[in-house]
Amino acid sequence: MKIILNMEVGNKRLRVLLCLGILYSLGLGVSATGGVTAPNPVIEAKEGEARDLQCTYSNSLTDARVEWKFVNNDQEISFVFYDGTLTAAYKNRATAFHQGIRLNDITRKDNGEYICEVTAKDSTGSLTYGFDKIQLIVLVPPSVPVAQVPTSVTNNKVAQLSCLEMDSSPPATFTWYKNKIPLPENPKSSPAFQNSSYTVDPKTGVLTFETVQKIDAGDYYCEATNSQGKQTSAAVTMSVVAD
Repeated sequence: MKIILNMEVGNKRLRVLLCLGILYSLGLGVSATGGVTAPNPVIEAKEGEARDLQCTYSNSLTDARVEWKFVNNDQEISFVFYDGTLTAAYKNRATAFHQGIRLNDITRKDNGEYICEVTAKDSTGSLTYGFDKIQLIVLVPPSVPVAQVPTSVTNNKVAQLSCLEMDSSPPATFTWYKNKIPLPENPKSSPAFQNSSYTVDPKTGVLTFETVQKIDAGDYYCEATNSQGKQTSAAVTMSVVAD
């Protein structure tokens, strides 16, 4: 895992808290303690919108120190709020308030997990540590996908077609079309494809013919769809030649 810090990390306490945060983000058995709660653990937003990320904790805690970390989709960790202030990357695009932060002008780069960590003294004066997380889903419609289709395949050989689209959030699902007819996941369920032998994964967009036949020749294109819209690729002709 790559760790990005926006300040010097030179004290034992910060190193311990960072390790706990990493274990938590990886789901390695560290549980939330100290009465720290995220009232809205999953938040959706479109690009350009603002959202409040709230982190509540017991009023019985004193000398509370709150830190926010961000874990992006590549599992890179960076600080959002540290030592009582927003870090440089967020000073001009976020606002801190009691038990929360507001992200302004959200972009797709904000997609990921936000971890709120609180260290404080409990009613007995003992030091406690607690945390909770918020998943921010930035809603982005699909971009135009690219259909990777072999233009010539030998009869009875394997043929793999891929539909590539990387911008959508949540991730798009994929549908393949042959000659403008959608391919069902089970070819035997459709009279148009019952003589074909293929598998298709709507999550990855991969269409595989284990033994391609001449009846599989045609014009192929794919469609990427999520809750924000759909886009269609250009069609590519696949021909099947004798072996």
